[in-house]
Amino acid sequence: MKRQKIVSRKPQSAGSRAFDVINCILLTVIGFIMFYPMYYVLIVSMSSAVNIAQGNVAFIPRGINFAAYERVFHTATIWTGYKNTLVYTVLGTLINVALTAMCAYPLSRKDFYGRGPLTVFVTLTMFISGGMIPLYLVVNNLRLLNTMWAVLLPSAVSTYNMIVMRTSFSSIPDSLVESAYLDGANDIQILGRIVLPLSKPIIATMVLFYAVSHWNSYFPALLYLNDQKKYPVQVIMRSIIIEGDVAAETTGSINVIATNYKYAVIIISVIPILMVYPFLQKYFTKGVMVGAVKG
Repeated sequence: MKRQKIVSRKPQSAGSRAFDVINCILLTVIGFIMFYPMYYVLIVSMSSAVNIAQGNVAFIPRGINFAAYERVFHTATIWTGYKNTLVYTVLGTLINVALTAMCAYPLSRKDFYGRGPLTVFVTLTMFISGGMIPLYLVVNNLRLLNTMWAVLLPSAVSTYNMIVMRTSFSSIPDSLVESAYLDGANDIQILGRIVLPLSKPIIATMVLFYAVSHWNSYFPALLYLNDQKKYPVQVIMRSIIIEGDVAAETTGSINVIATNYKYAVIIISVIPILMVYPFLQKYFTKGVMVGAVKG
């Protein structure tokens, strides 16, 4: 019978215990500061109009009712915006990840001619831009105005995300790629059958980055779209929040005021991202660490 090795832990010093206590207090305070605004939006969205007007809602909902959510669910423009946002997010994320991977893969190959100058040239786009007006003129000349492509194509590749993905691809052993070349595979086959399957953490990270960006995006739609039927939900939510009178007129109920309506729309708009994130969290952590450790 094998003896179990007992490892005794050294008692913590007074300084270490004090550090742990201070650390816990600071993290608790920071966590509360970050969590409370969203929690406040939630409790206000389900509180009665009277208690909101009197300022009685601070930490717990008062006069709980879901009239604001009922009004939101009966607003046709919200659902149209939701549908548009889902289309923009899904299609835009697919385009982003595909183009980012195709740009990152050649720049990760050490035998790629011109790799250094091209990397510098691409990196410069993070700091140098033509500006909003030239970009608008380009979109206009391409006849993309008032189409979904005006929202999706100008932001098809993020330079930062491409650099992170290139760093991840660089960590794949060259022997795998060389053996694939010897077996007759071309670069497209290597990317699709070797590099991408081995890069699931970074792919999941890019999906999360791009999906959140598309879901929260509103300015490109304001700039390039004229038809309100094509607006994403964030543009509609922005109009409701900024133009409080519109929300007040839309509700038409003594149980719902503009504040209820605004906050209910905010909660409904962030729920999908909050539901998706837990499933991608482990990949997200791995992908960020790859981009942080490798040079």
